[in-house]
Amino acid sequence: MTQNPNLAALSAAGVSVWLDDLSRDRLQTGNLQNLIDTRSVVGVTTNPSIFQAALSKGTAYDAQVKELAERGADVDATIRTVTTDDVRNACDVLAKQYEASGGVDGRVSIEVDPRLAHDTDKTILQAIELWKIVDRPNLLIKIPATLAGLPAITAVIAEGISVNVTLIFSVERHRAVMDAYLAGLEKAKEAGHDLSKIHSVASFFVSRVDTEIDARLDKIGSEDALALRGQAGVANARLAYAAYEEVFGGDRYAALKADGARVQRPLWASTGVKNPEYSDTLYVTELVAPNTVNTMPEKTLEAVADHAEITGNTVSGTAAAAQETFDKLAAIGIDLPDVFKVLEDEGVEKFEKSWQELLDATQGQLDAAKK
Repeated sequence: MTQNPNLAALSAAGVSVWLDDLSRDRLQTGNLQNLIDTRSVVGVTTNPSIFQAALSKGTAYDAQVKELAERGADVDATIRTVTTDDVRNACDVLAKQYEASGGVDGRVSIEVDPRLAHDTDKTILQAIELWKIVDRPNLLIKIPATLAGLPAITAVIAEGISVNVTLIFSVERHRAVMDAYLAGLEKAKEAGHDLSKIHSVASFFVSRVDTEIDARLDKIGSEDALALRGQAGVANARLAYAAYEEVFGGDRYAALKADGARVQRPLWASTGVKNPEYSDTLYVTELVAPNTVNTMPEKTLEAVADHAEITGNTVSGTAAAAQETFDKLAAIGIDLPDVFKVLEDEGVEKFEKSWQELLDATQGQLDAAKK
């Protein structure tokens, strides 16, 4: 099988293509393997919304849920078993990509229960538990970049566990995440862990920033305000990349690199375009840079495969222009700290809601299986 040329070009430019979706159906039909073979996919991310959608469609999980019901499993144990089984199997499908990349790619992410987003200690405990249950070296544990999540990131990295930090919206929080990662590496080094085996990505959300800021620009309604629509998401990510280059080009990381430490790669998340007026490949073509990951829903992946123009690095050297965009947004009356707070709160809330829907649907299946 041959790789799609657009996605192959994206990979050649230093962007790892990860699929933002997983289901048992994808695993059983060979669809995931096909995307690896033809769409340059070298990783998979999941979240509560993805699992909720997977379990609510079709019959792929029915037999396992029935079996768990007969064994007396409660709803939390059922979801934990079903989701970790899928993630473990996906890790096995991607094992070749993991080996070929020296552990950089071939990664599959699973998220801690979103109801723990503001509980540091319980997040740490569940991260360690999930790491042990899945028991695969190419796993990433997703921990949200909430204020309670930051010390959890440090503690989990210190245990030698690889982490995908999710729900990052601002450059300020991204810097705090990188700091938490480096602190974790320093503790892991003290504990005698092999730093070369610890990997991390920082999932920086893109499209949601445009959705929130565009709505505020529309409300202002002036010509200057409307002219700024659709620019904030890309500008924000480009500033995040500049911060990444600064931190991992600095002395603190250099001391760890000597012991085999890896950079924490920026990962562009929420890359499905919400506004039909914008190009459906906007958050891919405008965020091409070395040492990054772009995790795409399948719709975006196929749009890139079909008609994206990959022209090489579109991020390096853009920080000044990106900062100018943010200066204009602030000048016109956009309260940026409020934007990022709203987005984080909504992000946690959406995942909690999806998780609750997943709990309710699975409870229904357990109850039906017992009849």
